[in-house]
Amino acid sequence: MIKFYKYQGTGNDFVMIDNRSGFFPKQDKALVAFLCHRRFGVGGDGLILLENDEQYDFRMVYFNADGSESTMCGNGGRCLVAFAKQLGIITNDKCRFIAIDGEHNATIDKDNKVSLQMIDVQEITVNKEYCFLNTGSPHHVELVRNVKEYDVFNNGKEIRESELYAPGGTNVNFVEQEGPNHFRIRTFERGVEDETLSCGTGATAVAISMYLTGKADDTTIKIDVEGGNLKVAFEVDENNKFSRVFLSGPAELVFEGTIEI
Repeated sequence: MIKFYKYQGTGNDFVMIDNRSGFFPKQDKALVAFLCHRRFGVGGDGLILLENDEQYDFRMVYFNADGSESTMCGNGGRCLVAFAKQLGIITNDKCRFIAIDGEHNATIDKDNKVSLQMIDVQEITVNKEYCFLNTGSPHHVELVRNVKEYDVFNNGKEIRESELYAPGGTNVNFVEQEGPNHFRIRTFERGVEDETLSCGTGATAVAISMYLTGKADDTTIKIDVEGGNLKVAFEVDENNKFSRVFLSGPAELVFEGTIEI
C-alpha cells in the first residue's frame, strides 16, 4: 500500500508522495504510469516525490505521467511547497528546495497561494512565427487567433514531434492577447502527450516571450490558463537577462488516500 496525496494548481494535477524514507522505487516507470493513470490509478499530469536533502528544506523529483523522469514543472513545484507545508516541513511562509534545474525559493500564504522563483532566463530564440526558450523545461511559444477554438492537440503534437525539436521534443504553448499585459494560453505538454489545463513553466515562457517581443510592457503579467489564473513577475536587464522570475498562483490539496500496488 502506498500513501498518496493529490494536489492541483490551476488544474495541473499531481500525485504527491512523501519519499523522505526512500521507499519509492524510482526506476519503476510502469508504477509511476499506473499511479498517474486516470482510469486505473490515482490520476495526474505527473507524480512528484518529496525527498530529504542535507542543504535544502527538501528535494523535488518529478516524473511525467508516462513514467519518465522529467525536467522542471512550475505548477508541480508550487504544489510541492503546499505539500511540504502540510507535512510540517515548512514552519513559516518561506522555503528553499532543490529540483532538477537547480535551487528554488518560494513563499506560501495562509490561502495556499504559492509564489515560486523560477530559473533565470537569457537564451531565447525569437523567430517571426514563434519563440523558443527554456524556463526549467523547453517551450515553443506561438501567437494564434481564437485560442479557445484552436486545435491544440493536433497542432501541438505536430510541433512537439517536429524535426525542429528532435530528438527530445518540446512543450508547445499557443497564445492570444486578452489585454495590456494579459494573455490566455493553452499548452500541449510532452510526457503527458496531451493538452493540460495549466503549465507553470509554459506560463513563465509565455510571459517572458511576450515582453521580449513587445507584446507586453510591464514586468508583471497575467496569464489565463484553462484551469484558472497565474501571474508571472520578473526583472530584466539591458542584455535581456530575465532574473528574479516568480510564478504565482493557487496550490490545493484535492484528496489523500492509499492505493495497493
